[in-house]
Amino acid sequence: MDRSVHLLLLTSLAAVGLVASAGARAESQDGVGVSADNPQVVEPHVERRDINVADIDTENFEAGAYIGTLSIEDFGSSVVYGARLAYHFTEDLFAEANFGTSKAGKTSYEDLSGAAQLLTDSERQFTYYDLSLGWNVLPGEVFFGGRHAMPSAFYVTAGAGSTRFGGDDNFTIALGAGYRLLVTDWLAGHLTVRDLAFDSDLLGKKKQTHNLQVGLGFTAFF
Repeated sequence: MDRSVHLLLLTSLAAVGLVASAGARAESQDGVGVSADNPQVVEPHVERRDINVADIDTENFEAGAYIGTLSIEDFGSSVVYGARLAYHFTEDLFAEANFGTSKAGKTSYEDLSGAAQLLTDSERQFTYYDLSLGWNVLPGEVFFGGRHAMPSAFYVTAGAGSTRFGGDDNFTIALGAGYRLLVTDWLAGHLTVRDLAFDSDLLGKKKQTHNLQVGLGFTAFF
C-alpha cells in the first residue's frame, strides 16, 4: 500500500513539472521573462540599395530632321535633307511621315556627250513624302561602362507615298530599316537605310527604279 502511494505521488509531481515547463515556454514566446541583455527576438538586418529608375518621357510624338546620301538610280548620289514625324501607338508599333529633298546629278550619257541635257535644273529636283508603319523588332539597351545604359531599338518600316522627279509625280513604295538610340529622356538619334521605289521612263524605257538612302538624324519626343 505504501509503494502504491509513493508511485502515485511521483507521477503527480512529474505531471505538475511538465505543466509548469510548458507554461514557462509559452510565457517566453509571448515576451514575458525576456531580459534586455539576452533578447530572444531575431531582428533581420537588410542592406538597402539605391535603384535608379529609367527617366524616359511618356510622350508619344516624335519629330526631327535628318541628313544623308540619296543614290538616285542612273543619276548618281547626292546629299538629301529631310524631316520626320512619328506617333507611337504602343511600345513596339508606330507610324511615321517622312519628307525629303535632293538634287540629281548627271547620267553617264550626259557626262560623255558633254552638251546633252536630259533634264532641266528644276526637273532634277528630287522631292518625296511618304507615310509608313514601323515595328521595333529588337528593343534593348546600349551600355557605356558599368553604370550607364541607353535604351535602343532596331526597327523596320513599310509604307507608300509620292516622289516628284523629272517633272512627274510618281507613286512610291518606301521600305526601310533603322536603329534608334535614346541619348536623353527626350532626345533620340537615328541611323536609317531606306529604299524609294517607283516606275520611271526618263531614259526612254519604263522600268522600276530603286533609290537608296542612308541618313543620320535626331528627333525629340513631345
